[in-house]
Amino acid sequence: MHVLAASSASLWAQPGTLGFLVVFGMGVVLVFVFRSMSKHLRKVREAAEFEAQQQADPAEQSASSGADRRP
Repeated sequence: MHVLAASSASLWAQPGTLGFLVVFGMGVVLVFVFRSMSKHLRKVREAAEFEAQQQADPAEQSASSGADRRP
């Protein structure tokens, strides 16, 4: 009985092909997740820059239009 327990423990001690496939699959999934995250972060950054430009433009226009007006 002790021999049977020892042989089954050594069988589980080695990860084998299934362990490799699981780790490799997780790596592939992570590559796609990181690519998607980069794409979404790029969109957020561009939207923030566009919003900052939109907020800065009216301030510049009002300052320049105030200088053009003379009573």
